[in-house]
Amino acid sequence: MMTKLNIKMTEEIELLRLVTVGSVDDGKSTLIGRLLVDTKGAFEDQLLAVRKKKGTTHIASAAEIDLAMLTDGLSAEREQGITIDVAYRYFATPKRKFIMADCPGHEQYTRNMVTGASTAHAAIILIDARNGVLAQTKRHTHILGLLNIPHLIVAVNKMDMVGHDQTVFEQIRTDMQEYCAKQGINDLICLPMSALDGDMVAVRGDKMDWYEGATLLETLETLSALGGIDSKPFRMPVQLVNRPQTAELPDYRGFMGTIASGTVKVGDEVVSVPSGNASTVKEIVTFDGNLQEAFAPQSVTLTLNDEIDVSRGDMLTHVGDKASDSKELKANICWIGDEPLTNRSKYVIKHTSNSVKAMVASIDFKTDIHTLDHLEDADELAMNEIGQITLKLMKPLHYDSYADNRTTGSFIMIDTFTNNTVGAGMIV
Repeated sequence: MMTKLNIKMTEEIELLRLVTVGSVDDGKSTLIGRLLVDTKGAFEDQLLAVRKKKGTTHIASAAEIDLAMLTDGLSAEREQGITIDVAYRYFATPKRKFIMADCPGHEQYTRNMVTGASTAHAAIILIDARNGVLAQTKRHTHILGLLNIPHLIVAVNKMDMVGHDQTVFEQIRTDMQEYCAKQGINDLICLPMSALDGDMVAVRGDKMDWYEGATLLETLETLSALGGIDSKPFRMPVQLVNRPQTAELPDYRGFMGTIASGTVKVGDEVVSVPSGNASTVKEIVTFDGNLQEAFAPQSVTLTLNDEIDVSRGDMLTHVGDKASDSKELKANICWIGDEPLTNRSKYVIKHTSNSVKAMVASIDFKTDIHTLDHLEDADELAMNEIGQITLKLMKPLHYDSYADNRTTGSFIMIDTFTNNTVGAGMIV
């Protein structure tokens, strides 16, 4: 008989977070609409609301549905035929549950794409077979590479508009493999498809027999979702100190948070940073009862055997396996602010549950998205530009590199005057 913990982790493993990116009119919304229809993820009233022929009271086939309208929910999106905001849709197969984010294709909405992709386990990069690899395709792919998305799938869409020509697909696959190899992305899955007709999405169809790989849905069902975060060093940023101070629990003191990586057991020796005080784990408390062991990405409350100083913004780690500690760090930045980033400008860095004031010490380089060359004479980063900067912090930050830990290696930059989020950072 499975325990509650095993049941919960099985559900977590079955859930895959996806993001779809690409240039304008590559068919992202149509693809998600196709997946919703083919996996029975859309309700009848939703289908009737987006039917092509008004007045009908029953949908007989997917051909009668405007697939893109299933995800474009804003009136401005429907009027212009584009995606502006990130749209999240849910669907499932017998093997797995999915949350898919449909991200905008326009360059001016790149910051929306960064938000949608930040928590994804896998990304689908759509490319219009007629247009090939465009500048926005390269920008999105580079950002996905920086975000260290574990699985990248290049879906060459609208193959029906190029006569299902294998040569067209092979050229696009070669172009994407060469571009991705420049930034160290070698694990790339490429497949041809037609989101409108449904070929190679959920069913193979009979028009691209020359492609012997799996369909898109079959591919998504076999991808790993957790990416080994439970085997990495233990990290738990403290989000809240729970002190109910009731008659039943007058002295209770629990430290609440989501385990960012690794595992923790009752009896483990842990240390709180930055104070450096150590203790052992007394209890691992959850809503469903106490556990003997917990691991990422569970949300838990830890109680300790000693009264040590732990506050919101601190991080609990195993003794002898602490994170890096520094008042200066280098990071890759996706700049999404209206005003450009410049040298000596000041921001608030929001890192896990901690916030610290910082100043831009230098702009190390700006990345040319076409060639991936580093432009080292850059004096600013404008909206949607990508580069590497050095930050000086008011107090030490405890972190891992983004390559080692996506949670403790990432941060956002907040404008101190407007309180707007203006940058997404990945620590080198």
